[in-house]
Amino acid sequence: MNRRDFLRSASVVTAGLAFPDVSRLFAEKSAVGSWRTFEVMTRVEVLKSSGVTRVWLPAASVSKTAFQRVISNEFNAAGGAAELVERNADALGIVSATYPAGVKPVLTLTNRIATRDRGVDLSQPGHRPKSNRAELEHFLKPTQLLPTDGIVKSTAAGITRGADTDVEKARAIYDWIVENTFRNPKTRGCGVGDIRWMLESRDLGGKCADLNALYVGLARAAGLPARDVYGIRVAKSELGYKSLGASSEKITKAQHCRAEVHLADYGWVPVDPADVRKVVMEEPPGNRPLDDDMVKRARTRLFGAWEMNWMAYNCAHDVTLPGSSGAPIGFFMYPQAETADGRLDSLDPDSFKYEITAREILPSTV
Repeated sequence: MNRRDFLRSASVVTAGLAFPDVSRLFAEKSAVGSWRTFEVMTRVEVLKSSGVTRVWLPAASVSKTAFQRVISNEFNAAGGAAELVERNADALGIVSATYPAGVKPVLTLTNRIATRDRGVDLSQPGHRPKSNRAELEHFLKPTQLLPTDGIVKSTAAGITRGADTDVEKARAIYDWIVENTFRNPKTRGCGVGDIRWMLESRDLGGKCADLNALYVGLARAAGLPARDVYGIRVAKSELGYKSLGASSEKITKAQHCRAEVHLADYGWVPVDPADVRKVVMEEPPGNRPLDDDMVKRARTRLFGAWEMNWMAYNCAHDVTLPGSSGAPIGFFMYPQAETADGRLDSLDPDSFKYEITAREILPSTV
């Protein structure tokens, strides 16, 4: 397949979907295991400060969930002032630190969390959870990088044509992402997530913040509440995937965005089509076909399950950094900083240095 020419017409995409035996697609269950406790430490140093300097770090998600509990978010800003700013609608916690001119800006954050694997068995109708109307409406709204009109809406309509239930719609979009996108190793960081540009340019390559954002935007355009969940891998995969875990305790470049979609009979369901494409490209020996057994296992599992060797930060878009003179950022997964000279590039080691480490605490404290 020519990766640049694979944006198929809606009629072709829909014709390839098979919904009659939906239960078979979801038959693989994810066992919900015991809690594991991790300590994640972030240290940031601004190397080229100028005037008043501000640093912002994403904290572990401020929401208590069935798959993650925050034990503590502890931070230290020697010579400066720091606080935790929360935006509960997006489970967003921002450690915001300010340093006066002449003070070396160094900020440390220690997150202690407990996680456990999560999975939703979609083979049988589930217990209908109580829905929060305001929450669901919030995760149907467009954002700057996730519009739900124009080409996004028409693409979503084409993908879901013939799908009668929200489960079928969610699965159709997931399959379309897996089959039509690709992981681009040249993408900087985790990507930008500009889904209108991706569809209009027909360049559906990128990394997790691109591919899973595309899932979320298409789901919202199809009337399904959905959200990106930004976070970081904290341990190796216990499921045999070398590409889907941290390779050491140093996790500075292990950021990973996941996604959730809300299905009426099941509540919030975890999905991760971007990691299926990661398995395709990176799982040894690399460039595995979609019909490879390991890819097929990942594809089945990652619609309805997450392995929680990963820490969730937030599900926020269009984030205004407290006290910043710069524009809002599309999402908040990397440390950010700003001096009198403007916003720093968080991926530029010459002006902005940070290190993130993670270790498991045994036995678990939960």
